[in-house]
Amino acid sequence: MRAAEDGLSAASSDEVSGMQASGKVKPAKEASKDPGKDSALAEGRSAREAQRRLRPPGAKSVGWALVQAARLHRSRIGDRLAALDLFAGQEQVVQALAAAGTMTMGDLAATLRVRPPTASKTISRLAALGFVERRAEAGDGRIVRVRLTETGLARAAAIERLWDEVEAELLDGFDNKERRRLRKLLRKVARNLADVTGAVGHEAEAEIDGEDEDEALIAPDVLARPL
Repeated sequence: MRAAEDGLSAASSDEVSGMQASGKVKPAKEASKDPGKDSALAEGRSAREAQRRLRPPGAKSVGWALVQAARLHRSRIGDRLAALDLFAGQEQVVQALAAAGTMTMGDLAATLRVRPPTASKTISRLAALGFVERRAEAGDGRIVRVRLTETGLARAAAIERLWDEVEAELLDGFDNKERRRLRKLLRKVARNLADVTGAVGHEAEAEIDGEDEDEALIAPDVLARPL
């Protein structure tokens, strides 16, 4: 009896070995000789699964992508402005004054679409830095006009260069046709939202750089951080 069992065991072992050799039965995987590698792979899988679970509901929406791009752009602009002793939002005041030459506080607030006290506070900070100066209107001391100083004008030129450089970073890899198309689509998005919110400042303007006449210019943003 014992001999018969031994014979069957040997035959079974030989049969399995033969099947393994023919590929019908795969030998069991050997334990990894590098436990650290196995642990790293497991952690990588867990991280990817966690990332999928934490993905925001709107991650595939156009609006979500637009918000994320705008935040990154604003952060990049803010980092570059810091070298000019400016905070994000203040450059809009400098740019508005550079374009207009001189403005009343009311006109400036309307252009930037902020409340007059907000514009006044920002101008006070810029005046302390020597970038702007305020003068009372001749014949009516209640009206205050603001303009850039020589230092402010130099800052305005630096801001323009800065924006061009960040624009190049933003559109790296885009050809001219893609850039025009993107600009046109973003303006269309702005018009759609302006229509439903009643916002102003998105009126159409004449053809610019060969674009369609019905494309609208986006008005300056509200000050992100008025200081």
